[in-house]
Amino acid sequence: MTRAPFAADPAASSGREFDENREGTRGARSEFQRDRDRIIHSIAFRRLKSKTQVFIAPDGDHYRTRLTHSLEVAQIGRVVARLLGLDEDLTEALCLAHDIGHPPFGHAGENALHDAMERHGGFCHNAQSLRTLMRLESPYCDHEGLNLTWELLEGLAK
Repeated sequence: MTRAPFAADPAASSGREFDENREGTRGARSEFQRDRDRIIHSIAFRRLKSKTQVFIAPDGDHYRTRLTHSLEVAQIGRVVARLLGLDEDLTEALCLAHDIGHPPFGHAGENALHDAMERHGGFCHNAQSLRTLMRLESPYCDHEGLNLTWELLEGLAK
């Protein structure tokens, strides 16, 4: 399928907050593939396995974590992106990162945080996702954050 005229193109990316030296690695992965890989290898993404999203039954192992949910969303997102002519890697990266800012305890935890922070503007998981990926995740020595593309950050900001 051809790329839709309105689709983001990794070759024409707006770049990243911090310039990166790509000597020897250019062409191996697109900018959006790098974003996806950085998210998958991040501590914040791995922590999604400990955050319950939905309890289906009070007993047994039939519960959903934010990690399993995000993986399923990413699989569906890739198919939808393919059908619409969008960049599949950017879509997958956005799907994988969409719940990173959620606190534990599902929506009840988010509501409690929002109430506690109301006089300071409240709590928004989308804003927390951006804070986490741009500042709190810090695998590099020379800057904070994962240094994701502006396209991915804009998509998360919603």
